Amino acid sequence: MAQNDFLHDLHQGLNAQHKWISPKYFYDAQGSALFDRICTLPEYYPTRTELALLQRYAPDMAAHMGAQAELIEFGAGSLHKVRLLLDALEQPRRYIPIDISGAHLNEAARGLRQDYAGLLVEPLVADYTQDFRLPPALPSAGKRVGFFPGSTLGNFEPQEALRFLHQCANLLQGGALILGADLVKSPDVLHAAYNDAQGVTAAFNRNVMVRANRELGANFRVHDFAHSAFYNAPLQRIEMHLMSTRQQTVRVGGSTFSFAQGETLHTENSYKFTVEGLHQLALQAGLKPGPVWSDPEQQFCLLWLDAPPIKE
Repeated sequence: MAQNDFLHDLHQGLNAQHKWISPKYFYDAQGSALFDRICTLPEYYPTRTELALLQRYAPDMAAHMGAQAELIEFGAGSLHKVRLLLDALEQPRRYIPIDISGAHLNEAARGLRQDYAGLLVEPLVADYTQDFRLPPALPSAGKRVGFFPGSTLGNFEPQEALRFLHQCANLLQGGALILGADLVKSPDVLHAAYNDAQGVTAAFNRNVMVRANRELGANFRVHDFAHSAFYNAPLQRIEMHLMSTRQQTVRVGGSTFSFAQGETLHTENSYKFTVEGLHQLALQAGLKPGPVWSDPEQQFCLLWLDAPPIKE
């Protein structure tokens, strides 16, 4: 991600009536490593629940994908979950992991190449929330299947989620999307997941300011901002904020911005879903709902969504 984009977006967010920044700026190398730690925390159920689903149902997913598939992962991160799919697939032709953090992605891709010697691994450094192009399909390859685990779709606003799924429908013509989604559940469970006892999520949240100080020469006093995460039940979303603990002024790129005591920088939403709501969203985007794989407690699900046929 270019520094100019980061600076532009941070200025735009800090100038807003309710200050905000896109959560995509969490994911530099340090932020990506912190998120990997979050995924191992006892309070954070989504990762272990999704991994259990993949361990159990990957053979079924692989049967739907067929032989010699091309697998594309959006927001690939550490490339941990995809290994369960790759192990179940019959002669996969190519894996294209897409991520905004180039250093983290390329390091993970090197490790994957060592473990899957016969697999063509082509990492793509890109912002998958914007328009981008995939490499042309390989000759005689099977289905082109997208993989979007982790309920990252919940970080999008509803219209952004619809736009992303519509983009998937266009990119994956003739194939499908495997989508991970966190389901609506008890607020107590959600609160614990985003307010862990070790403070890793708090460090992850503050990392956007650490990054702004390092890359943009900003002067955020990081520990004068408190981590705040709570469930907004009417909107069915976790909201994550950084709350100023005192009145202060911050300099970013030659401009200054004032924070009142108690004012927040809104850093992330994480929407929770119902299966019915996800199916309605998929149909709006031009994707056809297929099998749904979920755990007995209905905490998390993986969905198969067919893309439209290839346009002649």
